Amino acid sequence: MKAEFQPTDGSENASGWDRRHFLQTTLLSGLALTVPFRLQGQLFGKKVIRPPRLKPGDTVGLINPAGATFYPDDVVQTEEILAALGLKAKRGKHLLDRYGYLAGTDAARAADMNTFYADDSVNALLAVRGGWGCNRILPLLDYDLIKRHPKIIMGYSDITSLLIAIYAKTGVVTFHGPVGISTWNEYSTDFVKQILFDGKMVTMENPRKIGDNLTQTDDRILTITPGTTKGRLVGGNLSVLTAMLGSDYLPDWKNAILFLEEVGEDIYRVDRMLTQLKLAGVLDQISGFVFGKCSNCDPGEGYGSLTLVDLFNDIIKPLGIPAYYGAMIGHISDKFTVPVGVEVEMDAGKGTLKMLEPAVN
Repeated sequence: MKAEFQPTDGSENASGWDRRHFLQTTLLSGLALTVPFRLQGQLFGKKVIRPPRLKPGDTVGLINPAGATFYPDDVVQTEEILAALGLKAKRGKHLLDRYGYLAGTDAARAADMNTFYADDSVNALLAVRGGWGCNRILPLLDYDLIKRHPKIIMGYSDITSLLIAIYAKTGVVTFHGPVGISTWNEYSTDFVKQILFDGKMVTMENPRKIGDNLTQTDDRILTITPGTTKGRLVGGNLSVLTAMLGSDYLPDWKNAILFLEEVGEDIYRVDRMLTQLKLAGVLDQISGFVFGKCSNCDPGEGYGSLTLVDLFNDIIKPLGIPAYYGAMIGHISDKFTVPVGVEVEMDAGKGTLKMLEPAVN
């Protein structure tokens, strides 16, 4: 994945600055943890915790746990979005700090998060943007504090690290969804409202827009292996997730439904990362597989290049589990809000993820 130093025009397909240099040192080590028996509604013997839902008038803490915000108006834009949702915004002390390409030092970025979790006046946390850097602050977060004060935290791309680590360490449900500078159109905002405000158990299904065509051409799904299954949704950005392998910030994969997305990667790199998940034992434990969008991941003009479909046939199909590609998850304008840690029923033939429990209290 390339860190999304996104243009101010709202485009979410821009590949931006190349982060691969930071991910090339990822270890190929497997997961050495012994996987415990997972009870219904529990993780590692601990109850899965749903954070309180959002209400009009609530305060959202703005964080930059990864890349720096070079344009202060990005923060103003985020505040305007929250105001349109009936929410208040509170800036982290170090929100506009800059340490090279990072939004301040590791200690400063982690401090903003820990401070907001300790602040009873703050009801949720929203990342203004992604980039690179969340992996660096994982050891600095106060997970006991987060568990005692569960709050909604939302973002995508590099924010994957925080979403997975917090869920794994505390059992608190987190949310893979828009960041502040995302496109907050009707489609994306509707999922935010239904899941975070209303506490609804929604069915995530791609739009079926035909327009002037005789059949649907956009946002189609590709069924890799048909079938239905149930499990807890866990996942996020592919390159960020693989960069966490070998650490103790990963959850129980047993019978989980793994969802992934990526942007700006050559096919051979996607191949390498999916293979890494296979070698680490992750793919052999999951009950279902969903790949959202792989934006700007075409084979290009490389002679003899494999395609994404080839990779799915080589790596995913032999698993024999329900799997599909093309869900509205990723570096795209229209996106689901995906709750990490919530039990869902997946239908790979229809391309649906049906929530079986609310994600918030």
